[in-house]
Amino acid sequence: MVGLLNALFGREPPRLDETAWQDVVDLPVFAGLTVQDLGRLRERALTILADKRFSGAGGAEVDAYMRTAIAMFAALPVLELGHEAYGGWQEIVVYPGEFIHDGHETDEAGVVHHIRHVRAGEAMYGGPLVLSWDDVAASGGGEGYNVVIHEFAHKLDMRNGSVDGLPPLHGGMRVEDWSAAFTSAYDDFCRRVDAGEATDIDPYAAESPAEFFAVLTEYFFEWPQAVHTSYPAVYAQLRQYYRQDPLQRQERTQT
Repeated sequence: MVGLLNALFGREPPRLDETAWQDVVDLPVFAGLTVQDLGRLRERALTILADKRFSGAGGAEVDAYMRTAIAMFAALPVLELGHEAYGGWQEIVVYPGEFIHDGHETDEAGVVHHIRHVRAGEAMYGGPLVLSWDDVAASGGGEGYNVVIHEFAHKLDMRNGSVDGLPPLHGGMRVEDWSAAFTSAYDDFCRRVDAGEATDIDPYAAESPAEFFAVLTEYFFEWPQAVHTSYPAVYAQLRQYYRQDPLQRQERTQT
């Protein structure tokens, strides 16, 4: 493995922080992974550490523990996809906590508005991925929240040239099936949120099809039962896309 990473990146690869590995791998989001799965998780995390440049912002000093924890969460969605799925960008920026996004948005009428939002994470097309460490530390508890998986899902979505909730699909998957499942679920979810209904899934998923995909990816890995119960057709598409079945993994740990 070390020789492979040296060949890929031309330098001695960084090491996982073993304290972080033990702390993070015991979180509920990783429950049910086999010994073989954990070996691949370790390989994927090492490759992410070697391939991405980590930097701090807002006074954050990014240490080996933080880098390892982020890489482990990021490795889970690509456990069966390979590190190439995160290609085309280099930097992960870490703030101590939530940060201000200062930018512009164009509304449906074509009017450009200046916006300032407080965010826990942000994925920029072709650019860096930004994370709040406080929110990274709050991820992995099996309750549907994982800012790392959410932002890396946006990066997967961006691989087809747009941020629209449709990542490049594998051979054997049909865009028509994906669109039918996600469009129906998104329309239903937006209706429920607009009506003030309580939902197991974070209402933020109603912001856009891209956010719906990212949020449901979070839940798929963190709380798969919520996705499977609410939108089984979406769960089936995510299972095919990620080539994983977290619900089956979790059920295996309960028997």
